[in-house]
Amino acid sequence: PKKAGGEQKPKRVSALDAAAQVLAKAEKPMRAQELIAAMAEQDLWSSPAGKTPHATLYAAILREIAAKGDAARFKKVDRGLFEINA
Repeated sequence: PKKAGGEQKPKRVSALDAAAQVLAKAEKPMRAQELIAAMAEQDLWSSPAGKTPHATLYAAILREIAAKGDAARFKKVDRGLFEINA
């Protein structure tokens, strides 16, 4: 059952959403490790307790590209390098 009138927590941004925001502002392609650092620096997203958030982000970006193709938010430009798919 839902509580009426209670305060809701602000919705957390997913790692993929945060990465898309960082890449949209970036002037150049970025690696997953750089994206993780930029996301933390801009207070968009930080790993709750993961040891390899860059590997998780890398895999998630590749999954989105594979699933959505040209409609994906990301584009792989080189090995390990991604940019926003404009």
